[in-house]
Amino acid sequence: MENKRCFPNRFSDYKGNLVAGQGREPGAPLVVSTVERILGELPAQGGQEGGLYGGLAGVAYMLYHVSQCPLFSAHRDSYLRRAASIIESCVLHYDREQDRETRASFLLGGAGVYAVAALIYKALGLSDFSRVLARFRALGDVCVPLGFLECGSDELFVGRSGYLCAALVMRQKLGIEVLTAAQIRSVCHAILESGKQYSKKKRKPFPLMYSYYGTEYLGAAHGLSSVLQMLLSYQEYLQPAERDLVWQSVDFLVNQEQNCNWPPELGEVIERENELVHWCHGAPGIAYLFAKAYLLSKKPCYLDTCIRCGELTWEKGLLKKGPGICHGVAGSAYVFLLLYRLTGNSKYMYRAQRFAEFLSSEEFRVGSHTLESIYSLYEGLSGTICFLVDLLQPNQAEFPLFSIFV
Repeated sequence: MENKRCFPNRFSDYKGNLVAGQGREPGAPLVVSTVERILGELPAQGGQEGGLYGGLAGVAYMLYHVSQCPLFSAHRDSYLRRAASIIESCVLHYDREQDRETRASFLLGGAGVYAVAALIYKALGLSDFSRVLARFRALGDVCVPLGFLECGSDELFVGRSGYLCAALVMRQKLGIEVLTAAQIRSVCHAILESGKQYSKKKRKPFPLMYSYYGTEYLGAAHGLSSVLQMLLSYQEYLQPAERDLVWQSVDFLVNQEQNCNWPPELGEVIERENELVHWCHGAPGIAYLFAKAYLLSKKPCYLDTCIRCGELTWEKGLLKKGPGICHGVAGSAYVFLLLYRLTGNSKYMYRAQRFAEFLSSEEFRVGSHTLESIYSLYEGLSGTICFLVDLLQPNQAEFPLFSIFV
């Protein structure tokens, strides 16, 4: 029976050789031409309201990311200047935003825009850098109250975990801790307290759980895995007893695995013919939590879990929903770059190369879904560009705005 979600993977697996013709020389022109295509697709007006996920701010991040790769040094200044003009319009949009909760949102609002603006302004040496950092810091007070969002206050896109994630990106890219230790502790405490209260109220057999719009998601987009990933990323700010709760919850999530995958929500049974194998829901996103757990603990069981995620992604990751990183082929391929960094095994570079090759195939062009915003970071080509750049620098490769090597 034909799989509705993915193309069949007809590639033979790694036999000891990488894919010919996918090195730096042929790869760089493809990146440049696709960047030009994206810039040509941008709307004449509007697009600031989509945040980093679907709006123009994601394009600005992509231009920043390409500009930081030495292979594109000839384009560095022009890409950064274009990124600055795009992100400035987005900053102005969120400066005017009346809803404080929207301003505090990472992927769908202002916090992420301010964070990316800081990266771009710093790269250009602009004094606006300090202004957007101050704007970002001020948002910490918004997300500390336990129930600051009725839909769920802790997840990645709009909640507290996203705010911490944005700060983590700046720590990594700028080399500074943007938030004070007291701010970080207060946000982490709110996440922990919220998770404990929800778990107790719903009588869960594990210490931390969360919901978003009434659904107990597990995946990276809105679920438990990215919340725990952020708590692990800031575990030096937690008390020993709090760390224990986080690690107990990580191990609980390991045990929710169903044949190398995780259901979108707690308690679901996966239907194999219709399972989600996406960054947003399923193994390709949950893998990052276990990668972080492995980097911190060095326990082989977490790496083994990541490897199983990679095997499923090789089988079912040629997704029909497009080229993007949220639920598209590039998001799948990033799992192989993650595993390459964790293991040094060239098999994973080969697999990433094969997925990149598939993005240019006629089968993908004809059979994948049409994109509404071809330029977006998470669903469109801007995220794909980030992947193609990282394929050329695999030792620095990382899923956009989702730092674990920090």
